[in-house]
Amino acid sequence: MKRDMRKWLEDLRINPVKKAMPILSFPAVQLLGTSVKELISDSDRQARGMQLVAQRTDAAAAVSLMDLSVEAECFGSKIRVSDREVPTVMGRIVRDEEEARALEVPEVGSARSGLYVEAIRKAVERITDRPVFAGAIGPFSLAARLLDVTEIMMDCYDEPAMVHMVLEKATAFLIAYCKAYKEAGANGIVLAEPVTGLLSPALAEEFSGPYVKQVVDAVQDDYFSVIYHNCGNNTIQMIDSILETGAAAYHFGNAIHMEQMLPHIPAHTVVMGNVDPASEFLHGTPDSIRKATRQVMEACCSYSNFVISSGCDIPPMSKWENIDAFFEAVKEYYDSFAD
Repeated sequence: MKRDMRKWLEDLRINPVKKAMPILSFPAVQLLGTSVKELISDSDRQARGMQLVAQRTDAAAAVSLMDLSVEAECFGSKIRVSDREVPTVMGRIVRDEEEARALEVPEVGSARSGLYVEAIRKAVERITDRPVFAGAIGPFSLAARLLDVTEIMMDCYDEPAMVHMVLEKATAFLIAYCKAYKEAGANGIVLAEPVTGLLSPALAEEFSGPYVKQVVDAVQDDYFSVIYHNCGNNTIQMIDSILETGAAAYHFGNAIHMEQMLPHIPAHTVVMGNVDPASEFLHGTPDSIRKATRQVMEACCSYSNFVISSGCDIPPMSKWENIDAFFEAVKEYYDSFAD
């Protein structure tokens, strides 16, 4: 369903009672009675799972799987798949400049990318009461999976030309991939760039920001928004280059105190976060997640551009009683001001 996403974000910002927007997709396996392995391999299951999550929760938007292995698999990476955990990338496929030069940009539709695009096409037909966001990895985080997360940190100093070569190819694929999601009817993309959070501000400005901006410039318009996600602990220090990407909204993880980030965000720009997905959604209790959610909201809701969310993707086996308690806590917080 086509939507004016600039207006949607502005309405979200100015509304004194805001709906939560957690990155909530993988726990659909429990509602479906299926496994993560089956979910990532079936577009019908993905679309149905998004629909069931939307029916159960009053989230501001529906968000597809934050599966950060899809794009690397398209380039030829091997992935580890299990029944209960999010897929992970195994090893590196680029070891030197020669391999970087030989690396081919895959077609959208290769590996599981076509399946994920088709899942969005089916989801937007089923979910019409809120925006539907697809998920994609960010350029540096994709390059890190191709070069290895540890190795790329050294390569930024020792082999910068090679890193830029891989980044150019990663970005070219991501632009095409996001355009495919846009054509399939998605209202936007959550672009996850977590590995950038490990960089220094100077390195982030060189190796991440410009490439994210290329993606944003290529796909974002009034009807398709990019939400930039970074769950690293250095995001406050690198916020200037993050904002220069021009993303429509920003989402930060629980490695930072959100109330310390908010003064750095322009008042007209929506920013989301950051209840701990592991400690609270996965391992917490209804009481503990209510307390944690209330603490974040009390610290941050004085900023009109803040929207409560999870700090990152909610793990597949997170208890639904905890997820329900999160939404209940959000409602209770706003209801307390209406009394």
